[in-house]
Formats: sequence, structure tokens, C-alpha cells
Amino acid sequence: MDPALLRERELFQKRALSTPAVEKRPAASESGSHKKKKPKVDKESSSGSKNSSESANGSINSKASAGYKFGCLAKIVNYMKTRHQNGDTHFLTLDEILDETKLLDISLKQKQWLMTEALVNNPKIEVRDGTYGFKPKYNLKDKKALLRLLDKHDQLGLGGVLLDDVEEGLPNSAKAIKALGDQIVFVTRPDKKKILFYNDKHCQFVVDEEFQKLWRSVPVDSIDEEKIEEYLKKQGISSMQETGPKKVMPVQKRKKQSGQRKRQFKTHNNHLAGVLEDYTDGVPAKK
Repeated sequence: MDPALLRERELFQKRALSTPAVEKRPAASESGSHKKKKPKVDKESSSGSKNSSESANGSINSKASAGYKFGCLAKIVNYMKTRHQNGDTHFLTLDEILDETKLLDISLKQKQWLMTEALVNNPKIEVRDGTYGFKPKYNLKDKKALLRLLDKHDQLGLGGVLLDDVEEGLPNSAKAIKALGDQIVFVTRPDKKKILFYNDKHCQFVVDEEFQKLWRSVPVDSIDEEKIEEYLKKQGISSMQETGPKKVMPVQKRKKQSGQRKRQFKTHNNHLAGVLEDYTDGVPAKK
């Protein structure tokens, strides 16, 4: 290699080493601009979502509190019914009821609601001087009271009494019904509910076959029940009221009219009937 070039190369390296190199750093503003900016949260949208969530929570809490209130009421009524059926017919104060039903954690507001509204207006609860007791449809003390009730219904033509109502109002009803034996009669309705009737043994007599044939020969299939009841009333005979479930008459649907109605159009220019000509078949020949 040429010695002159070698010397120039050495001189260049010396100058490069003697000259300091300073690295240029970016400005603080430029470096800050490269950083990720946090998105600004819209205060109005956040407050709106917060209010909507609060309102939703409030509605859920109100529904839950209402459900809890009526759940407490149902528990109290069922408890009062059960103790009445077991023979505990004496009245209780609200504190005693809450203690026996283990509802001591209810608030004062709910307790006030039970005392002033719920228990007072409940048809199955009777209130006496600040105490509460169960109120059945038929308040029966023993089997004799049940027999008198069934006899009264039989004499007045009111029909029988539902077994559910008897079990509700008569303490230890199963034992009392069993003790009455054949003095009462059970009839099962189509909806599987049982009805109790008084078995009047004075009406148990033998009917002559001739009268039975005459009775069965009278056709009543074509006669409406209302007409039969009306006839009995005219003759001074009271008919037994029906205790079974009422039949719901089906709603008759309107029949669709067969065929479409022809649309009628209004006619205009009647005063020019003799002047205008009809061109539907083409231009008429000149006269």
C-alpha cells in the first residue's frame, strides 16, 4: 500500500479521536408528546351511568323489600292457621307471633305495616284488643258444631260444605270426622275436591217401584236448568244451590264473511250523461 495513503489514514484517525462527539437528545416537549395520552372521561356520561345504576339498584332493593314483607305476612298467616287446626285458638300479640315465627329481625317500619295494614286487612286474621287470631270460614269448636252446620245447610237447601273449609275451621278435624261416622256423607267433585253432606236418616225410606218408574220417565234433558229452578220457585220449592265449580261458557268467535264485498265507486258528472261519449271500444264512426 502507498505510504502516503497510510499517513493520511493515520492523520484522519487522530483527528477523529481528538474531536469529541456529542449526542443530540430530543427536547422534553417532544418526548412528552410521544407518551400515550390518557383518554379523558366524560363527566356527564359517568354521572349518568352512575345515576342509572343507582336507580336500578334502588328498584331492585324496593322489590326485594316488598317481597320480604309479603313473605313475612304469608308465614304469619300459615302459622296462625296451623296452630288453630292444632287446637291453639287463643289470641296472640304481634310480639308473641314474631317470636314464635322467628321473625325478630324485621324493621320497625315493617312491624308497623303488619300492625296497621297487613294483619288488620287480612280476611284470615281476626283482631281483638291488639291481639290476633286465625279467622276461618266456619269457626267450629267440635264435632257437634260440624254436625249442626251440615244439618243447617241441608235444611236450607245450601248443599254441602267443602272439606277444606272444615279442616281449616275445626281443630283436629280428621278425628272429629271419623267419630261422626255414617252421620255424614262424602261426595267428590270433578275437580277432586271433597264435599261433606248431612246424612238425614229420616229420609231413608223405601220408594215403590211404580213411583220410581214414573220419576225416571219424565224427560228433563231438553229443559234448561234455569227453567227448572224457576218452575220450582213458582211451586214454592227451594232448589239446592250448586257448590261445584262454575262452568265458563266458551266465547263464540265471529264467522268470517264468505266472499269479498264489491267495492262501490262514486259516479261523477251525472249531469253530462247525454253529452259524453264512450271510447272504450275505439273511436266511434262519424255520423
